[in-house]
Amino acid sequence: QVQLVESGGGLVQAGGSLTLSCAASGRTLSGYVMAWFRQAPGKEREFVAATNWGGDSTRYADSVKGRFTISRDNAKNTVYLQMNSLKPGDTAIYYCAGDWRLGITTRQQDYDYWGQGTQVTVST
Repeated sequence: QVQLVESGGGLVQAGGSLTLSCAASGRTLSGYVMAWFRQAPGKEREFVAATNWGGDSTRYADSVKGRFTISRDNAKNTVYLQMNSLKPGDTAIYYCAGDWRLGITTRQQDYDYWGQGTQVTVST
């Protein structure tokens, strides 16, 4: 079993930055694809970003491309999401997810492990 705990959310003004962290315990993240999803009020949960185990392959939703960066430190069993140039539309609960697999997937149903989420609120 893998337990994922997100942190780093909060309130930020539009144009600001935040870095989310996702710490894993229970098992090393070796071999795991890790991703971030988000769910805004009244909307479906959506894919944000993902990285393979080595961190050399990433994928982003079009809405965050160029503004968000996913990275990972396998020695620390932690995944990060650096969010720059934040917009009010980025307001959501952000979830970390993991799955033991070779290739990146953007589908929620492919991820076995999920964190509890962290709230990000971007004010105008």
